[in-house]
Amino acid sequence: MGKINEANIRKAYELARDRYKLLGVDTDAAMARFEAIPVSLHCWQGDDVNGFEKGFGGTSGGILSTGNYPGRARTMEELFGDLEKTLTLLPGKMRVNVHALYGDFSKGAVGRDKIAIAQFQKWIDWARRNGLGLDFNPSFFGHPMAASGFTLSSPDAKVRKFWIDHGKACRRIAAEMGRQLKTPCVMNTWIPDGFKDIPVDRCGARKRLIKSLDAMFEEQFSPKYLLDAVESKLFGIGAESCTVGSNEFYMGYALTRGKMVCLDAGHFHPTEVISDKISSCLLFGSEILLHVSRPVRWDSDHVVIFDDELQNIASEILRNNFDRKVHIGLDFFDGTINRLAAWTIGTRSMLKALCKAALEPTAELRKMEEKFNNTGRLALLEELKTMPFAAVWDFYCLTHNVPVGMDYMEEILAYEKSVLSGR
Repeated sequence: MGKINEANIRKAYELARDRYKLLGVDTDAAMARFEAIPVSLHCWQGDDVNGFEKGFGGTSGGILSTGNYPGRARTMEELFGDLEKTLTLLPGKMRVNVHALYGDFSKGAVGRDKIAIAQFQKWIDWARRNGLGLDFNPSFFGHPMAASGFTLSSPDAKVRKFWIDHGKACRRIAAEMGRQLKTPCVMNTWIPDGFKDIPVDRCGARKRLIKSLDAMFEEQFSPKYLLDAVESKLFGIGAESCTVGSNEFYMGYALTRGKMVCLDAGHFHPTEVISDKISSCLLFGSEILLHVSRPVRWDSDHVVIFDDELQNIASEILRNNFDRKVHIGLDFFDGTINRLAAWTIGTRSMLKALCKAALEPTAELRKMEEKFNNTGRLALLEELKTMPFAAVWDFYCLTHNVPVGMDYMEEILAYEKSVLSGR
């Protein structure tokens, strides 16, 4: 494919700017608005959720990564390189989300209940060099102590203590990440605990989970450094009949403990969407975390695409001025295609959705809605679908010195040939 002409991009933007001005939308202000919203890029897409521990790691506990496309990152240095290349293809503010199993274990194995900042100082130093904030996740899966399918809600006190200590260690690491990088680190807690078949005592498991979470969150940290989130799930492979950490459980826990709820796009019934939940959550809590993925029939974590639900998520955030109340993180893992392409396609889709949402004349639409002008509202919403937002997006990419259109694929394929093919 030929390169897009820069003069044509600028000309198209000028025409688009004039079209949007007729609707009362300032395209320059719209770009400045969504540029200020950071998106957290998940490190685990780079190696199919394997991590760098010795002897264990990888997916388990109801999650599964598929595919064996060549070029998977095998070391921390390879993952850093892949992330750095990907970041050159993305406009705007980025963060990077790290799982606990991605620590630096080059000097020897460290139990997950004993990990400390020493295993993650390389991540902090790397993030500082690249001007990035970091987010963090405990890893309650892919470990012998999670083999039963239960961690914080296990009936075995020794198992519970191991994972409580893991959570405590992770919170100290996350707080130190936030302190050193001078930006709050969002730490998200998700556990796989659940029953394959119909349980007798759901309540007992949930009581144990409350007690474990309370112990894990006992140590206090400044919100300048650490923001805690808890994530529910409808079901997992091997936990089809009951998930201990359900949506209702974590809603109640977050509201009574002052934590953020994490809404994952794949963790609900197929007929539910998280765009409908955002405003409800933020009427009662001050901030929330989103894990944006794409479920296909189940929580399959496909690469995010520019579909209706992604646009609805972005619109819900911007229509309600939740720009600073919603933390956006990506959560998908596809090993069937080039992993840098997966990162790039998914992240650019999220950014495109924010771009389009910022170009909406929300005040006018809200006015119509309040006056029960349903005809006008429908007409304007439909008209917006064919407005030239792509010209604004292309111009945004151009002014941020990243590839426009599909030009990023040329760079990815060159990187695959020169770097990934040698792995």
